[in-house]
Amino acid sequence: MLKNVHSRKGLQLVLGLFIGIAFGFLLQKGGVTNYNIIIGQLLLIDFTVVKVMLTAVLVGMIGIYGLRSLGLVILHPKPGSLGASVVGGLIFGVGFGLLGYCPGTVAGAVGQGSLDALFGGVVGMLLGTGLFAAMYPMLNRSILQRGSFGTLTLPELSRVHAWVIVIPLAGALLFILLMLERAGF
Repeated sequence: MLKNVHSRKGLQLVLGLFIGIAFGFLLQKGGVTNYNIIIGQLLLIDFTVVKVMLTAVLVGMIGIYGLRSLGLVILHPKPGSLGASVVGGLIFGVGFGLLGYCPGTVAGAVGQGSLDALFGGVVGMLLGTGLFAAMYPMLNRSILQRGSFGTLTLPELSRVHAWVIVIPLAGALLFILLMLERAGF
């Protein structure tokens, strides 16, 4: 089945569209497209965003490694570096701090009709993308490649079977989610 999807680009686009719509719907239902909830997270008084993100990491991590164990997917990690992580974090942080949305929540907020997300978020992302593209050659030579850590995953770096990392990490994330819920966040 997956080989059929890989060979048909049109099917990939249609699946991407429907998965994107479902993702936006779930973000909206989870409350993370609401500006007040996002600001509450930044002020450390509403942990809805953290709970949604931790749940996504938990489900995604178990799902991907489960599919990998069954031989249904092959991981293709992209190379990373400390320089790229710092630059990406700064760009993300400035945009998030100025507007109160990340790229995913901007899309969900636009879908629910938030004009601040449409004009501030989408326009800001387009301008930011253009600025980064213009600066990319200079950044790539000077900063982005510094501290390269390649394509290693945590299990590869630790030289252990993936589930030795996934199971305790899943337990820790579940514990954090339960403690946040118990604390009333």
